Amino acid sequence: MAWLQFVLLLGIMTALVVPVGKWLHGVVSGERHSAAERLTYRLVGIDPDERMDWKRYGLVIVVSNLASLLFAYLLLRLQGLLPWNPAGLNAQAPDLAWNTVVSFMTNTNWQAYSGEQSLSYFSQMAVITTFMFISAATGFAAAVAFMRGLAGRSGDHLGNFWVDLTRITYRILLPISFVLALIFVWQGMPQTLQGYASVTTLEGAVQRIALGPVASLESIKHLGTNGGGFFSMNAAHPFENPTPLTNALHILSMLLLPSSLTYAFGRMLGNVRQGWVIFGGMLVMFVGFLVTVYSFEQAGNPILSRLGADQTMTATQAGGNMEGKEVRFGIAQTSLFATTTTAATTGSVDSMHDSYTGMGGLVPMTQMMLNNVFGGKGVGFINFVQYLILGVFMAGLMVGRTPEFLGKKIEAREVKLVMLAVLAHPLSILGFTALAISLPGPLASLNNPGPHGFSEVLYAYTSGTANNGSAFAGLNANTLFYNVTIGLAMLIGRYLTLLPMLAVAGLLATKRRVPVSSGTLATDTVLFGSLTVFVILIVGALTFLPALTLGPIADHLQMIKGVVLK
Repeated sequence: MAWLQFVLLLGIMTALVVPVGKWLHGVVSGERHSAAERLTYRLVGIDPDERMDWKRYGLVIVVSNLASLLFAYLLLRLQGLLPWNPAGLNAQAPDLAWNTVVSFMTNTNWQAYSGEQSLSYFSQMAVITTFMFISAATGFAAAVAFMRGLAGRSGDHLGNFWVDLTRITYRILLPISFVLALIFVWQGMPQTLQGYASVTTLEGAVQRIALGPVASLESIKHLGTNGGGFFSMNAAHPFENPTPLTNALHILSMLLLPSSLTYAFGRMLGNVRQGWVIFGGMLVMFVGFLVTVYSFEQAGNPILSRLGADQTMTATQAGGNMEGKEVRFGIAQTSLFATTTTAATTGSVDSMHDSYTGMGGLVPMTQMMLNNVFGGKGVGFINFVQYLILGVFMAGLMVGRTPEFLGKKIEAREVKLVMLAVLAHPLSILGFTALAISLPGPLASLNNPGPHGFSEVLYAYTSGTANNGSAFAGLNANTLFYNVTIGLAMLIGRYLTLLPMLAVAGLLATKRRVPVSSGTLATDTVLFGSLTVFVILIVGALTFLPALTLGPIADHLQMIKGVVLK
């Protein structure tokens, strides 16, 4: 039954790649503007005919994001004075507000707070939900500009950021989110501005149940690979994820646009095979990670087996390691959700990753370290292509000729920028982790000793840098140190990957195409796709294996041996 669920959901995703990919390509390639788009341009003062090179495009992204971040910070600091606050919640502390706005602006959605206890309805809508649209559309727009540069048919200009942002929001994100929100309300999600409900329990006590505009947030939360929950339990909360149908829709929503973007890229290049090679490489890694996490979680906890607990799957029990998981979803859907949310850099959870076995927890952490298995809105695609370029460069070195990618020569400038993007990711993760475990203050936030405690810190900075947002929940991250440093990790992970690769696309866009010869290395073949996956896994292993050995691998060995490692 588990494998049938995997095949069904991944089959539906694959079947949607072509139609959705054609739709995405039509949206970002069209010349005509709708009436709503033209009105938006006039109101905001945008020139839709402006052509932006990579420098201008990147500058507009950074400046617009900074302006939005400052405005959102002001709203959170003034929350107590603003409307739609039925619980009378006060403003967030300065360091927490900084962490929150950076998190949602970078599409990370890391939450060092409990949503229903920290944010008013107004803040949930005006800051959190709004940023979920803006950050998703920004990442998507950057990927589209990147693809235009690689296609190299428009000279040195990569499009217009404001036009891309508006079209993606109006034509893609809003329509799908609206339909999903209606389905979610039908399935039982709240969508209201009324105050919290008060009920009397069977013991006679009065309990307040948090409500709010949940369905509208949930729809864009997964479609935009955002991940931040309205409630602290995220998608494990019955108001955020009431049925197995909503769970399946959450999974499909996370994968829908990142997977279809590969086909849109193939159409833009005029070489659909290139898009399928990228999709195939991502899917192969995804399936490998899915099988790994499901196998270890279904095998259960060796410590409990030694104590005589029956962890086998039967008709009356799910078996395996059910700690931190919802019985209504079981290990199969939970494993698929965990693999999807960290592959697509969403960060939403329907289970507690901190409760996974050591090797089960290794999978979400590793996917975030690689950060190119589908990935979020455009980010995973950009990261996968950087390894395509790196693979071409390595192959060129082996055969002794100047490497070429998509008919353009790859020279020193492009390789340096690619390596900047490649190295920024591990330097942020490992650097901040080393800093945190070397200081007594941050270590006081740990609830677990030994390898598992190290894993909690490593996971936090991996999640922040990968702009994912999920967590090993045993770490108290709402401290000045973690709020500031995880916020910095989010900024590094967002902009030191996106901007260098945008520059690569801009440089390639200005180069002349090199005629295909007998020595040209084809990049649209299964062989080259396999080489790229090999390069990704080798670079990931060389970079992160020592840290993973000290963390989740040692944690699993501790579980097998039944000893406590300090």
